[in-house]
Amino acid sequence: MLTKIPSVLFSGLEILPVDVEVNVASRGLPGFEIVGLPGKAIAESKERVKAAIVNSGMEFPSKKITVNLAPADIPKEGSFYDLPIAIGILSAIADFPIPEKSLFFGELSFDGSLRHTKGAFLLALFAKEHGFKNIFLPKDSVNEATVFPSINVYPTERLSQLLAHLFDRQKIIKAEFRKLDNLNLGDSEFDMMEVLGQEQAKRAMEIAAAGGHNVIMVGSPGSGKTMLARALPGILPLLSEQESLEVTKIYSASGNIPPGASMIKIRSFRSPHHSTSLAGLVGGGTNPQPGEISLAHRGVLFLDEFNEFPRSVLESLRQPLEDGVVTISRAKASVKYPARFILIASANPCPCGYLNHPKKECSCNIKEIKRYTKKISGPILDRIDLHIKVPVVDIDELAQDKRAVKFLESSELIRERVCKARKIQQKRFKGKYICSNAEMSNKDIKEYCPLPKDVEGILRQAANIFQFSARSYFKMIKIARTIADLQGIEEISASHMAEALQYRQE
Repeated sequence: MLTKIPSVLFSGLEILPVDVEVNVASRGLPGFEIVGLPGKAIAESKERVKAAIVNSGMEFPSKKITVNLAPADIPKEGSFYDLPIAIGILSAIADFPIPEKSLFFGELSFDGSLRHTKGAFLLALFAKEHGFKNIFLPKDSVNEATVFPSINVYPTERLSQLLAHLFDRQKIIKAEFRKLDNLNLGDSEFDMMEVLGQEQAKRAMEIAAAGGHNVIMVGSPGSGKTMLARALPGILPLLSEQESLEVTKIYSASGNIPPGASMIKIRSFRSPHHSTSLAGLVGGGTNPQPGEISLAHRGVLFLDEFNEFPRSVLESLRQPLEDGVVTISRAKASVKYPARFILIASANPCPCGYLNHPKKECSCNIKEIKRYTKKISGPILDRIDLHIKVPVVDIDELAQDKRAVKFLESSELIRERVCKARKIQQKRFKGKYICSNAEMSNKDIKEYCPLPKDVEGILRQAANIFQFSARSYFKMIKIARTIADLQGIEEISASHMAEALQYRQE
């Protein structure tokens, strides 16, 4: 008896159709074999499926069982094939009908219960795009899949419960559709109002949030670099529906959506330690998984102690910073993950951290300082838009009552300006796959950022004096464009360009 159960294959964020073909033969020696380039987790599913069927009160057939995962020339990975394999075997021996346009997805425990399995959101997206109507998956994975109203999602706790549903003995109640607007939203842990002093740095953060620009902050320990970085998510706009889909796909593929959670609506903040490996930062593994830069997609990647990261790890950021995509190549597969993030890097001015400190003396010699600063290559620095120095704030200023300090703005107030600037950019780039000024190519800059003669003269003069690279030249225009957007002005003025030049690389 032959049965065929539709399933999927995850290759990065690409979702491919797979047929789980189950043949139960009366002739031949009893056995259970899985073919079609199965990975280790799939090969081990034989024991899980057999135990789950027996412990669900059914008899496992003493026949020759062969499972083929077609197409057979593509490697398969994942424990979610357990359920379609089990349903295929039981359908072949019990001859019960499989509902049309249905997908079965989930890892089986020995007792027949279904465990939370990563990738449920990607499965629902595949079902929506390929005309499937029903999805049966673990109860803990249901919320990921209930965002598309055209899909019936059935929360399944046990294999026996699913069989009762298929035999029309006791129907599983389908999960309710959840609108994106009904999901809980979160706020940043820090508020810009808590950062006393550092007005230039806070202004740079506002520009970065409005235009999606990368930032590097250099300052002594305790100057407020980390607090500034952690307050940045609080002034960023919420993810749009399209951005939310992009980010949720990444988190679903990597298994970072916790059981019971659904769509991701707030921008992520990732802060890996400087001991993070190359694979941990950019992604990798035998079956390539997304790294920190992809988990920070459309959000913030904060690299504290930037100079302490291994040079090879920092150099791996070149392509993602330029293209917004990371390509991971392996012998068995080559996958692409999106990685369009705002990089916030912080560094000390020297190994001891007190170079040019107003009260503490630096203990480093010139060679040590040069060796320390050379850890970050020129090409990496050239890809960072805003370069700012964060001076130490005087104790008297820190001790002031916040209510007595003038011009102290909350994150909510700054976010309003940022959102207005982002709306201007959305209107400007309508019909293009560009979300912010930082993503503009040189061709886009010439189209959307024409400079008046006096402004172009200022930029040319600065470029000659400071020996700008071509990238730095166009980078200044993008920053000036963002500053103009924050003021709601269509034409870039001399004052906008002058402010942009303050953030140049020295």
